[in-house]
Amino acid sequence: MPRLVPTTVPEFTEEELELARQVATQTSAPHRNVLRAKLTLVLAAEPLLSHRGAGQKAGVSFHTVRKWRRRWAREGWSLEDAPRSGRPPVFSPSARDPGEGTGL
Repeated sequence: MPRLVPTTVPEFTEEELELARQVATQTSAPHRNVLRAKLTLVLAAEPLLSHRGAGQKAGVSFHTVRKWRRRWAREGWSLEDAPRSGRPPVFSPSARDPGEGTGL
């Protein structure tokens, strides 16, 4: 079976790669960001690696590789999630019931 070459190939700056190297080795960073940083380093080293091959090297599924490769190629590099749709949650400590926590 012929090897499929990805249609989207993101490009990374040296600053982005340095930040990815730092995040990939942090033990206190969110796990999702560490995995994305590792994926960044894999794709920077081998830009034409298949989704499945990059996923195996980075420890993520090929669906995840496809999603982030496409997003980084279109929108630029970022480790953060995209904003969620819908109304943001609303919580204000001043809006609490005055009897809450009083033991009554």
